[in-house]
Amino acid sequence: MSMFCFQCQETARNQGCTVRGVCGKADQTSNLMDVMIFVLKGIAYYAEREKAERGVDPAVGRFISQALFATITNANFDNDRIIALIHEALHLRNQLAARQGKQSGDVPECATWSADDPAAFLEKAPEVGVLSTENEDVRSLRELMIYGLKGICAYADHAAVLGHEDGAIYSFLTEALAATTRDLPVNELVALVLKTGETAVTTMALLDKANTSAYGHPEMTRVNIGVRQRPGILISGHDLKDMEELLEQTKDTGVDVYTHSEMLPANYYPAFKKYDHFVGNYGSSWWNQNKEFASFNGPILMTTNCITPVRDEYKDRIFTTGMAGYPGVTHIPERPAGGKKDFSAIIELAKTCTPPQELETGHITGGFAHHQVLALADKVVDAVKSGAIKRFVVMAGCDGRMKSREYFTQVAEELPPDTVILTAGCAKYRYNKLQLGDIGGIPRVLDAGQCNDSYSLAVIALKLKEVFGLDDVNELPISFDVAWYEQKAVAVLLALLYLGFKGIRLGPTLPAFLSPGVAKVLVEKFNITPTGEAKEDVAAMMAGH
Repeated sequence: MSMFCFQCQETARNQGCTVRGVCGKADQTSNLMDVMIFVLKGIAYYAEREKAERGVDPAVGRFISQALFATITNANFDNDRIIALIHEALHLRNQLAARQGKQSGDVPECATWSADDPAAFLEKAPEVGVLSTENEDVRSLRELMIYGLKGICAYADHAAVLGHEDGAIYSFLTEALAATTRDLPVNELVALVLKTGETAVTTMALLDKANTSAYGHPEMTRVNIGVRQRPGILISGHDLKDMEELLEQTKDTGVDVYTHSEMLPANYYPAFKKYDHFVGNYGSSWWNQNKEFASFNGPILMTTNCITPVRDEYKDRIFTTGMAGYPGVTHIPERPAGGKKDFSAIIELAKTCTPPQELETGHITGGFAHHQVLALADKVVDAVKSGAIKRFVVMAGCDGRMKSREYFTQVAEELPPDTVILTAGCAKYRYNKLQLGDIGGIPRVLDAGQCNDSYSLAVIALKLKEVFGLDDVNELPISFDVAWYEQKAVAVLLALLYLGFKGIRLGPTLPAFLSPGVAKVLVEKFNITPTGEAKEDVAAMMAGH
């Protein structure tokens, strides 16, 4: 095999990609990412050794966050960018090593190995990749933790961009990565996996605070899904700071701004509603971008994942920024200290483009993060007490290309009219345009926002537990039917497990990186089950199973 990667739901044969990623990632890109993670473990080794004396340097925490973020599925396909990150990682690691002096005892290879050229990086990759851990249960737990860390790093980076950081998060990043350099027993690795879930909760709470303090609490909003007859820019991904700066720089230019996929929830924030050139949302989920980017006609800005292999129809008008990247695509550099990103090239290109081709008309409603739902708490509680709402079904998570994901649409259609769907993330696109109606004015689909806003759904559930005076959140009339695709969803899943939620259905397949032994532990301890047939699963959920 020329590579090995099994970090996403669509990995080949649900076993692993060995020639080229189903996501489009080339073998060299995958191998370079393996080497970068190897060097990050070396950074963590030194950072962990000096933590008791001086704590983790925030610059180290920020770098680890950004570097791991770049390895998330569909984030960065640009080998040159990954190579630059490896060089930066080696430099940072060597600085930490020099600060500590010569080490005694067993020093892991990741703390000493060095090379200068990409050919040496690629030669090293087979020795340090996923399969270098021979014991399948240890490998599974290490990878489960690392993929959870990748999701945490994505959320931590978004929070840091808005000026919010937490030393405890950076401390755990180094603890967990350093732990993978040692032969720990399975029980210690399981404990670290659960601590990953705890840190995911902390990180999502931090990002929630960062977003809401900057842009206000999301509020119930009807979002336009049609177009206007002016040139437009389409912004995708998750970075709200990029959204803010793009809206500000396009003001009074005659150029409209539309969101795509995971940027849809930007429409729910009060701070963005003052811009009259912010039109609404265009298109649907990330995996439809090839046809939707082509029909949009104007420039596209990818702020994070998920970018798919770029097609000729729009290759000259797509841009990346942040940790996203694609070879041959113009990258907007980071903002200078105290400054803003420069989106002028995108704006000038937009002025030369024709308006977007209309895909649909109408509106979709969202904005039901915890603050908005708790404002409606009395109404929701009364509906539960009266029997108008029989059950809540959490259908958060990711969307993807597989036909088997039609299951989630079928579940939404099959659920009885006295149920409410709680959602966050791009999984919503499987059912957020269905006409499912409302229950006494409460929409039957309550969209909290982006995947990180799954935190809101947990806050809502915990508040309902308190209101109803229950001892265990699992006593609530709530079921989990979660879709996953990439590593941010892994962080969300571990967060839910840490918070004590059990009986989660996970699909459309269980992760390939779960060994039979680790899967058995998750089933026995948390009652995680794979999704089945929609009708049977709905019947089981309505019966409380």
